[in-house]
Amino acid sequence: MIINKPGNVTDRIVLLGRNESSVYILKGKDEYALLGGGMVCIVPEMLEQLKTFGIKEEKIKRIIILHSHFDHCGTVPFFKKRWPWAKVTASARAKELLSLPKVIRTVDFMNQALLQKYGLQKEAEELGLGFSGIDVEEVVKDDDILSCGDLTMKVIEVPGHSSCSIAVCVPEEKAMFASDAGGIPVGDKVFTAANSNFDKYQESLSKMAAYPIEVHLAEHYGAMTGEDGRNFLQKAMVAAKESRSILEESILRTKDVKKSVEEITDRLMDETPEDFLSRDVISIVVGQMLKYLSRQMAQVEVKG
Repeated sequence: MIINKPGNVTDRIVLLGRNESSVYILKGKDEYALLGGGMVCIVPEMLEQLKTFGIKEEKIKRIIILHSHFDHCGTVPFFKKRWPWAKVTASARAKELLSLPKVIRTVDFMNQALLQKYGLQKEAEELGLGFSGIDVEEVVKDDDILSCGDLTMKVIEVPGHSSCSIAVCVPEEKAMFASDAGGIPVGDKVFTAANSNFDKYQESLSKMAAYPIEVHLAEHYGAMTGEDGRNFLQKAMVAAKESRSILEESILRTKDVKKSVEEITDRLMDETPEDFLSRDVISIVVGQMLKYLSRQMAQVEVKG
């Protein structure tokens, strides 16, 4: 089952935000956690949803950033101010990135662009939705175990989509909060998002797929339960292998990364729905993947 509207995913997991930007409340006994930082533009909706779903905000003790891209940390400054008792948690690499002036400027620029796109400038001013960086108070690493009341959150380092990506497995719910490290669900397909390192992306998919999962929680386009949840990471692994073959074939044929970027972007624009990522964003992701693969292929050729 695909769940892409705000509401209960399970009795202990609530989806907030909107279809293109999903975050989750994990409800432990007497303690909650917010997983995913989302796009800044979902803050007004989240405030309404917290009321609608009767979520007691004083119970939210952690805000977990699964990676530091602008569309996955945009709500964090606002909610940290609203919940000063909630500990901001992320990887060491995410902490480093979110303190860099260049990254802060980029995230703030992208946040402002989103607010303008959705006509939320007035709400942004009233709520104070600026971005001046995030102080990560709790750094986590592979195999760390965090508690959320009576629930367990196991941290899994999953680089590849980004160098700072982590996933969180909640064994009691058989749930994997994978963010973009698990690929992006697009209808019945999976968009391969190996932006940072294709090899590590595939390794991370295999690492997550080794867990017995019934619930897969993405930060774009919602969550999957039942058969869809069980099979998602396997589908992502197949999609990554197929995508890699397509990208490598294009590089070998064109011998020009720029030409391959245009070619693959055209193909993806035809295959993905209109409400998916913009052409500019898809082009950037494709370019990052092609540059990595072209370097890897060149090294193999030299060794050969």
